[in-house]
Amino acid sequence: MLIMARVFLSWISHDPYNQFIQLLYQITEPILKPIREILPMQSMGVDFSPIAAFFLLGFVKKLLLTAV
Repeated sequence: MLIMARVFLSWISHDPYNQFIQLLYQITEPILKPIREILPMQSMGVDFSPIAAFFLLGFVKKLLLTAV
């Protein structure tokens, strides 16, 4: 949900100094940054790291649920 909130914030103008927004970035950046380093930025500047994070987190969740 936090990654989705970050995606929505990227579509609107917001105050980067807001404490909530800073907390949101601090929580989601450790997940998105490694994906961004692997996936190249597309020519139009589209960041696909949130989409990849959704797939990866879903895969990890499925692995954990089958391991239990």
